[in-house]
Amino acid sequence: MDVVVFGAGSLGSLVGALLARAHDVTLVARDPHASRVRESGLRISGAVETRTEPHATTDGTGLSADLALVTVKAFDTADAAAALATGEFDAVLSLQNGLTEETLRKRLDAPVLAGTATYGARLREPGHVECTGVGRLVLGSLDGGPDPLAERVGRAFRAADIETLVATDMPRRRWTKLAVNAGINAVTALARVENGALADGDAADVARAAARETARLARTEGVSVPNRRALAALDRVVDATAENRSSMLQDVDADRRTEVDAISGEVVARAERHRLDVPTNRTLAALLRAWEAGRGLR
Repeated sequence: MDVVVFGAGSLGSLVGALLARAHDVTLVARDPHASRVRESGLRISGAVETRTEPHATTDGTGLSADLALVTVKAFDTADAAAALATGEFDAVLSLQNGLTEETLRKRLDAPVLAGTATYGARLREPGHVECTGVGRLVLGSLDGGPDPLAERVGRAFRAADIETLVATDMPRRRWTKLAVNAGINAVTALARVENGALADGDAADVARAAARETARLARTEGVSVPNRRALAALDRVVDATAENRSSMLQDVDADRRTEVDAISGEVVARAERHRLDVPTNRTLAALLRAWEAGRGLR
């Protein structure tokens, strides 16, 4: 299978490198990362040790492939879709935070699949990504139900020895992931703590409140996510990634713009349409947006 990974940062580079063990892969990345991959290949260290040689470019326009894998930050989704629209793809799969698939579907002719990935990744230096934990990639129809295209993509990932599940309940899985992200990302970013700090105590109470609000919103939007499911998923991720620094905390550490608008901010925006009160997510979003504004990132 020919695969384009659009937005090859940490996770995109890790998944792209793993796919390149069995498929023809092109990474769309920024320099100097793209240049280093072209010159020396892509090294993966940590929980997975390998070196592969995917193609790499900084220009994401005019490309064609069987699959476009979208791994850009959520706030870059519209720009990514505009670039991808200049090419030709049989399918598009998002592995992003937030509910970005709708934006891709509106702007692209190709079928859009939803996905989640629990692999941990950190870009150590240009051409070198550390796998901080082996997880699982889950994908399926954006609307739920069986999907032959999703099955085909799943087989391609398994051929590259990537732990993959093709799921028929992606709407519920997307919202559960959003609940987990709402509980972990903003709280760890504001408190400057690793994920394991949310196992108990005051920070855990805030995280669980944010997750419950998100689950309630999901039910309001017609997707069955019981509170117990959202909280159980939150507890599992906190336990499995206790030593990890969340992606949002890494952004704050590096004085980069965060994905708060696509996580806590998205919960707030959708809740307002339903006149639903989500005070924890509202507070988390307001504080992170204030931090971004104070550093000129908004």
